[in-house]
Amino acid sequence: MIATDLEDYAFSEDAPWVIDPNALTWKTGLELRRARTRAELPRLLARRRLPPLRRSAHVVAAIGWALVRWRISDAGTPGSRLGLAQRLRRAFETLGSTYVKLGQIISAFEGLFPDELVNEFKKLRDQVAPEPFGEICALVEEELGRPMSAVFSEFTEIPIAAASIAQVHAARLVTGESVVVKVQRPRVAALVKEDLRALSWLSPLLVGRIPVAALANPPALVELFGEQIVEELDFRLEAENMLDLARIFAATDQRTMVVPRPHPTLITRRVLVMERLDGFAFEDVEAMHAAGIDTALVLRAGLIACLEGALLYGVFHGDLHGGNLVVAPSGRTVLFDFGITGRLAEPQRLAFLRLLLSGTTGDVRGQLAALRDMGAFPMDTDIEVVFNDLGLDQPPLDPENISANELVGELQELVKKLLGYGARAPKDLMLFVKNLMFLNAATATLAPDLDLIAEVVNVHTHFTLTHGERIAQDLGEAVISQPIDLDSVKASFLVSPDTERVTFSELQERRRTIIKRMGNTDIKHRS
Repeated sequence: MIATDLEDYAFSEDAPWVIDPNALTWKTGLELRRARTRAELPRLLARRRLPPLRRSAHVVAAIGWALVRWRISDAGTPGSRLGLAQRLRRAFETLGSTYVKLGQIISAFEGLFPDELVNEFKKLRDQVAPEPFGEICALVEEELGRPMSAVFSEFTEIPIAAASIAQVHAARLVTGESVVVKVQRPRVAALVKEDLRALSWLSPLLVGRIPVAALANPPALVELFGEQIVEELDFRLEAENMLDLARIFAATDQRTMVVPRPHPTLITRRVLVMERLDGFAFEDVEAMHAAGIDTALVLRAGLIACLEGALLYGVFHGDLHGGNLVVAPSGRTVLFDFGITGRLAEPQRLAFLRLLLSGTTGDVRGQLAALRDMGAFPMDTDIEVVFNDLGLDQPPLDPENISANELVGELQELVKKLLGYGARAPKDLMLFVKNLMFLNAATATLAPDLDLIAEVVNVHTHFTLTHGERIAQDLGEAVISQPIDLDSVKASFLVSPDTERVTFSELQERRRTIIKRMGNTDIKHRS
């Protein structure tokens, strides 16, 4: 079939069907559905005097039993950390979809959580026990309103992926097209909503208990998690997310990215049929190199596409990880799983755009103001006072040139000051930061010897040359005309101004050294 939809969408060139946005019956009333879904969230997150007792007891029992078994069997052994991670992963699986999704989020924060926990929780992306096939068939027939045989000539019983909210089956339509079918797990919606009530009750109790939790803003994190997972329960919204991102990639001429075509008619609240696209696993660098694919270019395209969507349109894929990406033999990156999609309101998009640009031009006050406008500080915060109090006019400390105790003391003092200003991680920024952490970790696999300083220059140049006029309209000509400040870029990597280049491998080695030094330091006496 001739792909006549490529001008408007970043789709594959071999079209199993053509998308006509005016002929998609499942889109009828979708804007109202999205609004109603979001309107339901405040009721789910309203804090009650008591948590849902039965569900809370189940959670405490599952996690508590995992900790008890770890302490009896693994604590103090060489494999202690791995044993704890394995038991927690199994407990999360037992607790079901909401906690599996939380585990998936933890697995995306490589470098923040212990490696053993991250690697173990990666299994929650697509290695969760599937639902009985009979229940899947019944749900598909109920949603589509006809027997399976009337729609599919083939439908694999064993799913090709099974995760928290849904599982994915390979299939073939009676009309011959090869597809994948995403099927929501039965009963998942009720369980997710009950878990959100429990999490909303717990999250305020974490504020101020420990500095990191306070800065992470647990209530906002639960709110963000709730916004995403509630919308994820309606696959019609996910299909619309697919079209929106495919349209943005096309509008920015980002043809290195590919979105599978959702089916024009076979989409309901709990079933999503889309074209099947295959490629190399994102971590399979050896196979990509053998196929002549430049993995550094793959990484750069992913970063630029993510930035363009967020900064220019306020929409971006919100759940990047290795299980949601493959690289086609052509070198194009194919994205999957659009249930979690970031959507920034216009004020937040503009603030985020200012934040990124001021970061590359060395405008620290501009970064603080942008963070305030995104919600990191109260709106009445005096930026100049924060700037001076945090000593941001001074060169950053080199963690390798001070003692571990001094480093810990500096970090504790910084956190204490930030908390004093009411600092919180902006809810709208959390999803994007998670994506950046994934891309950061992917650099170790795809391009460990990439010159990071040069790459920042490349990305900055791309935005000023390609989107300079649009950015000038958004923020003013004076902002886009400011040159990149290489000293500030180098300072962000914690390297000296005379450093010519720094690779990801070198930064990782610095990180390992710092963590090792801090791990050997007794800081229990510090407040």
